[in-house]
Amino acid sequence: MRFLFEDESFSFETLRAAGFANYGGSDLGEVIATVRNVAEGDEEAWLREWKATAERVHAIGSRALADGHRVSAREAFLRASSYYRTAEFYRRDDPANDPEVKLLSGLSRETFAAAAELMDTPVEAVRIPYEDTTLPGYLFLVDDSGTPRPTVIFTSGFDSTLEEAYFAIGAAALRRGYNVLAYDGPGQGAALREQRLVFRPDWEAVVTPVVDYALTRPEIDPDRLVLTGYSLGGYLVARAAAYEHRLAALVLDDGLYDYHDAHTHMMAPFLSEWVEARWDDLSNPVTNLLMKSNTQLRWALRNGVWAFGADSPADYIRRTVDYTLEGVAQLIDCPTLILDAENDQFFRGQPQRVANALTCPHTLVTLPEAEGAGEHCHMGAMFRFHQITFDWLDTTLAPATQPAG
Repeated sequence: MRFLFEDESFSFETLRAAGFANYGGSDLGEVIATVRNVAEGDEEAWLREWKATAERVHAIGSRALADGHRVSAREAFLRASSYYRTAEFYRRDDPANDPEVKLLSGLSRETFAAAAELMDTPVEAVRIPYEDTTLPGYLFLVDDSGTPRPTVIFTSGFDSTLEEAYFAIGAAALRRGYNVLAYDGPGQGAALREQRLVFRPDWEAVVTPVVDYALTRPEIDPDRLVLTGYSLGGYLVARAAAYEHRLAALVLDDGLYDYHDAHTHMMAPFLSEWVEARWDDLSNPVTNLLMKSNTQLRWALRNGVWAFGADSPADYIRRTVDYTLEGVAQLIDCPTLILDAENDQFFRGQPQRVANALTCPHTLVTLPEAEGAGEHCHMGAMFRFHQITFDWLDTTLAPATQPAG
């Protein structure tokens, strides 16, 4: 599927931004007006135009709030938050030290926080104890009654942020009576940008403290905890669930069995061999040459170097070796929903590998291109994704027996 661009990466990221319109994360006209001034593969124009749109919509929100128009302000702040995140997306030359990355990501967090204060349902910014620090999170509650409810613990992916969680799953969950506890783990959002925490393969070390925190909250039903992962999060939460057994259900969007294989199957065999042999004086120049003509590859490898704490593209690819469910998938014991996307080239075959390895009750659902849901994580078809996910959860979490009478 190509959406407003022929460039695969620009098309997907534009579809991602537009797809969040379902839950107030964008307005289609604003998306179209923004990208019409961006040429194929022009990362500088991408940042300039999305930043300008974000600033304009941010100003609309500020004026609306000053005039007492709370709903209009909330809607504008939500869109601005999403647009600031989108603007920063390709800024990956030196993101750890780039003032523009700091500015835009900070504004994305700031505008979302402003929107959260204006929401009709309770939203609480939380800090989750993790090792010798804390992780930033949001607890989205159905209401303020204190009633224990089923709760989704949401883990985002390779390039996602905490604020994106509301559009990816939070709003849909609240509509169906589920609370959501979302967080930035190492390698993600503010945990990467502000705390400089990088990804780790043993994600149970991240999820177990999050579950510990969740169980301190009276609004969260301890018997109906759902762990959900998005993109790379599909591996992260599966790995965590192999060791964290306080879960009622697991959702993988999409299933990812071996992150390293997902990279190497897209590479020429000679290049994979050079990377594995640590012939970086050969592999990195070739990789850098390939990156010049491929937006998706250039972004993915630069983001990987940053988020994994690597020294080079070759070093990043080697660090992905430990991100596998080999030898641990059979330890998952809760019912599991595995989603697949028909057009996802990077994850191709991975969801089926997860399904083949599981011994717990599990369901594999492939969403097709014919329904507009065939892109990675079903971008552009969020209603369909949420229908599949929450209908399955409603059934899975239903009491096995009904009380007498």
